[in-house]
Amino acid sequence: MEEKKWYVVNTYSGHENMVKEKIEMRAQSMNMEDKICRVVVPEQKVIEEKDGVTKEKIKKIFPGYILIEMVMTDEAWFVVRNTPGVTGFIGSSGKGAKPTPLQPYEVDNILKNMGITKEKINAELKEGDKIKITDGPFVGMSGTIESIDLEQKLVNAIVDLFGQETSIEVPLDQVEKA
Repeated sequence: MEEKKWYVVNTYSGHENMVKEKIEMRAQSMNMEDKICRVVVPEQKVIEEKDGVTKEKIKKIFPGYILIEMVMTDEAWFVVRNTPGVTGFIGSSGKGAKPTPLQPYEVDNILKNMGITKEKINAELKEGDKIKITDGPFVGMSGTIESIDLEQKLVNAIVDLFGQETSIEVPLDQVEKA
């Protein structure tokens, strides 16, 4: 099973919401919801004052771009690329090369500015569970959950590090139940 990653898709400026809807509709009609997971138009609320009147407006953070969380298969890539209004992926050299995904910290910052969490937090995890680390410096290691800090979104786990049982701190989104 390939993993979901975030990509930046270029669209015509002003058409971001329409392209988002088209991608979501195509994903649904072509049974690709497991590959094309989330489409986000990066925007935030801004308060503008004009002629003494304060208004709240939604402003695009990156006009002409949308974020898409997807598993980069040939089919999913084809569906998104050929959606009307999509002009291409950022991070693709063209010539049939698949694009480079965003780094997790880049996605976290953008989504945090919008007030969205990166993914549903693994609420099913509990102390004593065996876990596998899926990302970050400890990727591939297994361990046992010692404690979970939901506020900081961190897991303290005991792993075997060079033959020693060692307690490490790992972001909650970098672990999964083993």
